[in-house]
Amino acid sequence: MEQRKPKVGLALGSGGARGIAHVGVLDVFEKENIPIDYIAGSSMGSLVGALFALRHSATDLEELASLFKRKYFVDFTVPKMGLINGKRIEELIYMLTQGKNIEDLEVPLSIVTTDLQKGRSVILDSGSISKAVRASISIPGIFVPVQYDGKILVDGGIVDRVPIQAVRNMGADIVIAVDVSFFPKDPPITSIYDVIMQSMEIMGREIVESKWLQADVLMRPILKQHSTVAFQEIEALVEQGRVEASHYVEDIRRRILNWEEKR
Repeated sequence: MEQRKPKVGLALGSGGARGIAHVGVLDVFEKENIPIDYIAGSSMGSLVGALFALRHSATDLEELASLFKRKYFVDFTVPKMGLINGKRIEELIYMLTQGKNIEDLEVPLSIVTTDLQKGRSVILDSGSISKAVRASISIPGIFVPVQYDGKILVDGGIVDRVPIQAVRNMGADIVIAVDVSFFPKDPPITSIYDVIMQSMEIMGREIVESKWLQADVLMRPILKQHSTVAFQEIEALVEQGRVEASHYVEDIRRRILNWEEKR
């Protein structure tokens, strides 16, 4: 009987622009031939995960990240349910993902969102990639929520900042989690965006800490403060992801080998 190889799952966490660090992690995995069989992403992690699942190389992803500048996706609206309409960013994501559905992806993907009315996570694993990602990145108060299948969906990071259990539920035997959060002391708060993002950071901190034991490999590439909207820091963020992932390559290989030997 042929030995089954373990399925490796990747949980990509939320963190705004800091999620660009996920690209550096994926770059190392590509170069080191670390297999990824399942991906679950929350907020920015869902976008990076979707593009990777489309078989974009890490180099492509780094180039695509340059498109995420405010002038390309900010479409202000009269405040009612959010400051930014979100139509422009959904159109940009639609273009980047070639208008495909989640079920069309070569690597199975789960996109984590939050049901604003029920207060629980909603996992999207079929339907429009752009609509699902748009929902997962919809920071409450900033982006207008997404109406989807009778639900009002917002940022997945509210209830599941690093979707470890989500990728485990997909069938992953070994789970690699990447948390791109950072909790500085006395962060500068000068705008409504800072107020909202810092509030989300505080809410998400305890949730993340309580879930770490569910992962086999835990990565935290962000070692200094980066603004969640500082998309001009792409190279530095990608490099932090590379450095962090390089520390875990041998550990991941050893876990894969040991899993096979135990079977």
